[in-house]
Amino acid sequence: MKSRHRHSGFTLIELLLVLVILGVLAALVVPKFTGRAKQARETAAKTDISQLSSALEAFEIDSGRYPTTEEKLDALIRQPAGVTTWHQHLTRSSPPNDPWGNPYIYRQPGQHNPQGFDLFSAGADTREGTDDDIGNWEK
Repeated sequence: MKSRHRHSGFTLIELLLVLVILGVLAALVVPKFTGRAKQARETAAKTDISQLSSALEAFEIDSGRYPTTEEKLDALIRQPAGVTTWHQHLTRSSPPNDPWGNPYIYRQPGQHNPQGFDLFSAGADTREGTDDDIGNWEK
């Protein structure tokens, strides 16, 4: 009598099929997660700009003017020369950077807001005037 030994395990075809299925799933899932990091950074920049804009509005109420372009956002932390009715509006040692690690850009008067100020991040490409800029104006 011959005895037949059965080997248990996966065939090469079965292993390749599993790898193909995993590859298809990865191709569907990975793009959904990669867009989340970009979206999270854009949302963080919008939130920062909103909070800094509120602090700049409070500065204007206190002193009767917005900080100059030269004073920058530092005027929210340290009292500028010539401003007598000043309150500290940011409790940090320096203004925050945008989510890409660059300083927010402040201009007064603004190009987009001539009666007020422009406050924006140049975005991921770090170049001003491109489509990925995030600012306190309507696009």
